[in-house]
Amino acid sequence: MKRTSIRVWLGVLGLVVGSVEVGAQSLVGFTDERAAAHLDLESRFAATLDADDLSEWSKAMTPRPHHLGSPQAAENAKFMLELFRSWGFDAEIETFHVLFPTPHLRRLTLLEPTRYEARLQEEVIAEDATSAIAVETGLPPYNAYSADGDVTAELVYVNRGVPADYEELARRGIDVRGKIVIARYWGSWRGIKPKVAHEKGAIGCIIFNDPGDDGYAQGLTYPDGAYKHEWGVQRGSVIDLPKRPGDPQTPMRGSIEGAERIAREDADSIMQIPVLPISWRDAVPLLEALEGPVAPAGWRGALPLTYRIGPGPAKVQLELEFDWNVVAAHNVIARLEGAELPDEWIVRGNHHDAWVIGARDPISGMIALLAEAKGVGELARSGWRPRRTLVYAGWDGEEQGLLGSVEWAEHHAEELGRKAVVYINTDGNSRGFLGAGGSHALEKLVGGVASTVVDPQTGATVGDRRRARTMVGGSKEEASRLAGGGTLRLSALGSGSDYSPFLQHLGIASLNLGFGGEGSGGEYHTAFDSYDHYTQFVDPGFAYGVALAETAGRITLRLVEADVVPFDYTDTAATVSRYVDEMVEYADAERKRIEHHNQMVTEGHFDLAADPTRAFAAPAVKEAVPHLNFAPLLTARDRLVESAERANAYVEELLASGEEAARPAEVDSLLYTGERRFLAADGLPRRPWFRNLAYAPGFYTGYSVKTLPGVREGLEEGEFDEAQREISRVAAAITSLADQLDGLAGSVDTH
Repeated sequence: MKRTSIRVWLGVLGLVVGSVEVGAQSLVGFTDERAAAHLDLESRFAATLDADDLSEWSKAMTPRPHHLGSPQAAENAKFMLELFRSWGFDAEIETFHVLFPTPHLRRLTLLEPTRYEARLQEEVIAEDATSAIAVETGLPPYNAYSADGDVTAELVYVNRGVPADYEELARRGIDVRGKIVIARYWGSWRGIKPKVAHEKGAIGCIIFNDPGDDGYAQGLTYPDGAYKHEWGVQRGSVIDLPKRPGDPQTPMRGSIEGAERIAREDADSIMQIPVLPISWRDAVPLLEALEGPVAPAGWRGALPLTYRIGPGPAKVQLELEFDWNVVAAHNVIARLEGAELPDEWIVRGNHHDAWVIGARDPISGMIALLAEAKGVGELARSGWRPRRTLVYAGWDGEEQGLLGSVEWAEHHAEELGRKAVVYINTDGNSRGFLGAGGSHALEKLVGGVASTVVDPQTGATVGDRRRARTMVGGSKEEASRLAGGGTLRLSALGSGSDYSPFLQHLGIASLNLGFGGEGSGGEYHTAFDSYDHYTQFVDPGFAYGVALAETAGRITLRLVEADVVPFDYTDTAATVSRYVDEMVEYADAERKRIEHHNQMVTEGHFDLAADPTRAFAAPAVKEAVPHLNFAPLLTARDRLVESAERANAYVEELLASGEEAARPAEVDSLLYTGERRFLAADGLPRRPWFRNLAYAPGFYTGYSVKTLPGVREGLEEGEFDEAQREISRVAAAITSLADQLDGLAGSVDTH
């Protein structure tokens, strides 16, 4: 039914959007005289893309496990190096030396009321050509940067293991201090679960895949279908990513050979308690042994048992030991120097390391990047040279905590701060709808490209298809805005992929691109993310791999070739305005909610005896939310709207007059360094690595973004003085950006 609705909307959009998107063909950042020639260049680029190339490279890079530090990872780096060189790039492998623990001992035993020794191993699937080598020689299921430990305690089921779940436990009088907790995957990034468990006093954490999320409740299991089978386990890092990604022992500096390393016990991003992932088959005996209250309805998954919370009588022993080695991370860096503006860099990256075979995550994105680079190389062989310098990167160690990209960005921070115009990221790819997030000054650029690339399944453009999906499943406000001709919005970026060091640490405008929504499965971070699984269930024929290469490639070429870098800060101003309004509304709603809560408490409306199974602990009076002074933020917001409109008009006038050639580097610099104005030298409260005052991963969400994070999290955590200070800092940053935009026309000294 949903697909039919989308097709109906596509039919409507053929009438409505066709007239809206024609203007995109004028090309943001280009003079009219150069736009037509550039579109011809893009067409020649698109004609080079070949699905057979993607299939060949995917097979070549996924014959065996290629995790960080493995022989196959090094071979893959050399393979890509030679490809880049054969296409005319100046390419090298830049190696960093990073801390990477691998398991020496993993043991989980149910001791009481019955005994069960967890298997902790995936099974070989005969129908998958790489299954045996993946299971037998790949990294086993574990969580990197877990603490070593041998702990024994009663078990408590904590649902997703996020802060709200512990509030529910507290209402029921259940304390996890001195206990081992067991949590379901999803609901947050995995590293949040042991982090919160430790803060609540637990001494160990177990994470299991519930079939309600990505197993038999969703569809047929592998190999009959795409979903996770009974012994499948999601590996993954539990480094404290929202605090600081990268090598835990080299904070704020690149982990080059000989770099000073802090002691492991002083590394604040390593988890403090042992944590282990297990399959649902291993989880069943543990969950069946729990007694205590029946879990709330929202805590129940799809296993054929009664979900109970405990604590006990289930008692488990968790034993983990790791080899804490420093290993080589091989970043592949390929450059094509710009002929006119060599000190303006367009950086395009994807990681190449996997947890096991990694055909989808990350090779499906990596081969799309390679296809782009091959196409660019063919253009160069025909005599074309890029105006700006193009840098392609294949990152290593992303899975462990963005190690390769963070160390590279930290090591080259000063040069990147001067030269990097935009970072464009991809990761794994699937099929379905274009997903695009990033710096909002690039919205019109992305929207223009999306109106050009044809969707392989529907024949509409990928922009029209995404627009139709939003009209069917999005908010009424957004559907109405798009129906009225509004442009597609970029989503805000949190963390979890290699854009993070560029956007959130260095303030470099960034994008993250990929297709998805129709290739769901259960292979994520298992031994079965293989070529066989990918080509059968995710992107048969690599059609969406080609679509990703064309989409990202056209964006890259427009950034490389534009007369003036294609930034439009009117979209940034509109987005910041929404964020500011959301903050004001959130503060007001939170104030009213707490006032109501406190009134209910003081008037005795919580009758716990009436429902003893629901709660045992009386709620306490909460601190009232003060009336924060948002005036500086509102004033700065209004100033930015005006300055962005003037700057945009000035750039359009420059392009129309042809005078942009008189000062291209100056105009470009004022535009592309605008994102830097959101940086705070001392970073966000309690996490100085994250310096962007506009975007950060949530401290207790992990991957998910928090916009205006200092203000928002100050409100959420009840740190109201902190929230007020952050309002002032954000207002100053917005005003600074407005000053810089005014400087485009020479009306304000921006230095």
